[in-house]
Amino acid sequence: MLSAAILLMGNGLQTTLLSLRADLEGFDLTAVGLLLSFYYVGFILGCSTAPRFIRNVGHIRAFTAFASIASAAALLHVLMVNSWLWLPLRVITGFCFAALHMIIDSWINEKASNENRGKILAVYRFVDLVAIIGGQLLLVLASPASFALFAITSILISLALVPVALSTSSGPQPIKSAKLNLPKLYKLSPLAVIGVLTVGASNSAFWSIAPVYVQRLGFDVSVVAVFMTVAIMGGALVQVPLAMFSDQFDRRKTLVVLSFLAFCAGMGLFYFGDAGQGALLSAAFFYGFTALPLYGLCVAHANDHVEDGEFVETNGGLLLLFGLAAMVGPILAPQLITLFGPNALFAYTAAVNLSLVFFGIWRIMQRDPVEQTMDETFMPSPRIATAGVIAELDQDENISPHAPSKG
Repeated sequence: MLSAAILLMGNGLQTTLLSLRADLEGFDLTAVGLLLSFYYVGFILGCSTAPRFIRNVGHIRAFTAFASIASAAALLHVLMVNSWLWLPLRVITGFCFAALHMIIDSWINEKASNENRGKILAVYRFVDLVAIIGGQLLLVLASPASFALFAITSILISLALVPVALSTSSGPQPIKSAKLNLPKLYKLSPLAVIGVLTVGASNSAFWSIAPVYVQRLGFDVSVVAVFMTVAIMGGALVQVPLAMFSDQFDRRKTLVVLSFLAFCAGMGLFYFGDAGQGALLSAAFFYGFTALPLYGLCVAHANDHVEDGEFVETNGGLLLLFGLAAMVGPILAPQLITLFGPNALFAYTAAVNLSLVFFGIWRIMQRDPVEQTMDETFMPSPRIATAGVIAELDQDENISPHAPSKG
């Protein structure tokens, strides 16, 4: 948990920092969007390739190697300030963090049981959110134009090695790859598949372009940090209430309502984001409250239909789909901003979320809801990059159909 907190704080700082520095350097908005898209290129490659390295050298040695590479990549960004050179660095970073998430989540899930996994994952999600918030707040320590913040990012990623390297507990068993069958996944739950794709296209644009959006409205870096922090806090506060609500009622209706509210939040930022700092931050909180938990809700809905032995295959497929969609959002959104101004970012997210509303309503009309039980705990996660559903890969033989969804 401590390693995860330090690691995610460094990555959270790096994601926002790169957007701000790229804008200050005069990078084209398309190039800014590509930075996150290429991160997900590396992440997807890591999902399929990193397990081989982990199997060969073990979890702790692999964690040390990938964290070291990610730390070096963070420093290389400031030593080579060029949009084309940054893109391969983002692929490397995404690859490394896919492996790091896989190792951390494997470790956590192997130590957990079906009886306490929900509580343990709730703590993990809390650590995740607090770390991301901490990363945003670190932006105020120095100017994005300086070397300092890049050095802090590298230091944090390096320090994440210490708790794992010195741990006396045994590492998890080697990761086993799950065979992914996307057509079967769509047949299992069309709403979950379309939901994951729309959320990936929408929320990835938010993470990559929102800092530039705030900066181009005329606010300074401190407001950018508060904006991102407030949005993440909104996603954090809804975790437990949404989990309880979605376990009691039709999860599809919950997803449709939340998607509609995310549409409203996007339109609020579109119309009132430039009305002043108070309006901007209020709308940011509402956006985080509604949009950031959507991925977890889609995953939980898919797992309502999973039979024994298909849990890993289902969640791995959803993660892959999210990564593919997450490469698209940061490319499309900058084009709209270039044509129509910074507010177009949230017109884009609103339109994507509205499409999910319509599809969800159509699916509700096609199929009766799945009966839910109290032990099907839903724990929504605010974003993919730190989602971590892959790490259930080495829990194949221990998972029950009612294991809590990590979302």
